Amino acid sequence: MPELPDVVAYVEAVERHAGGQRLGGLRIASPFVLRSVDPPPSALVRKKVREIRRLGKQIVFAFEDRHFLIVHLMIAGRFQWREPHASAGKIGLAAFDFDSGTLILTEAGSKKRASIHVVRGEPALATFDRHALEVLECSLKDFDTALRRENHTLKRSLTDPRLFSGIGNAFSDEILHHARLSPMKQTSRLSDEEARRLWSSTRAVLADWVERLRSQTGDEFPSKVTAFRPEMAVHGRYGTPCPRCEAPVQRIVYAENECNYCAPCQTEGRLLADRAISRLLKQDWPRSLEEMEKHIEERRQ
Repeated sequence: MPELPDVVAYVEAVERHAGGQRLGGLRIASPFVLRSVDPPPSALVRKKVREIRRLGKQIVFAFEDRHFLIVHLMIAGRFQWREPHASAGKIGLAAFDFDSGTLILTEAGSKKRASIHVVRGEPALATFDRHALEVLECSLKDFDTALRRENHTLKRSLTDPRLFSGIGNAFSDEILHHARLSPMKQTSRLSDEEARRLWSSTRAVLADWVERLRSQTGDEFPSKVTAFRPEMAVHGRYGTPCPRCEAPVQRIVYAENECNYCAPCQTEGRLLADRAISRLLKQDWPRSLEEMEKHIEERRQ
């Protein structure tokens, strides 16, 4: 799912390509993507784009006459910029026609989750705001208050859209690795020094990736928005060397996600139990990298 740095890149790119222009037409290729009825999408046609905003992981098109279009890309939604009146293509959900080109909303895969809402007025737009903390703008005190509001694991708290704006599975892995903290540590057990470290790492990692993506994109339109990037430290890099200590990156698989971490850097060398595999192995589940290496060596013999 595109997270804060990716969404910022999209917002800035759409602003460069379509900001200040009038929407010539809106073609809905897949009816399910439109999740609102009143006002209809046709109400936006010929209206000028006043501003493009980020609202959590959502992208908001602010049109004149207090009309707003809210796009949530979810996991597989992406934007493409093409020539004027370009076809939406096989995976296109909607196409927004401007004089300078066409913005196409696509979604790969069979699970169609991306959504479009059209609303009128700031009060209606406010219903999409979860009032989560903007971590690049918040103080340590506000961050600490939000973090400790409920007792959960750090991984769950960082990715809770009610608590922190724009952080998902990928960048939570990167933040926790940068902060040298276990993804499974409970917020109630976090020391003041660890909370400060997490606040600092959250800001540093997200700000760094915003600048990286700006540099990579330049004046072009983002074309490779993905949760798996070779420059990442641990996310999606299971089995590869940690850039800090060179130990193999570990993972926990759950539901449709996985959590990546470095045992020496984040968990004092302990391996976190993967629910499915640890239940299967039970007492044979290795508790450290040394035990895991011993198991591997014994199997080879």
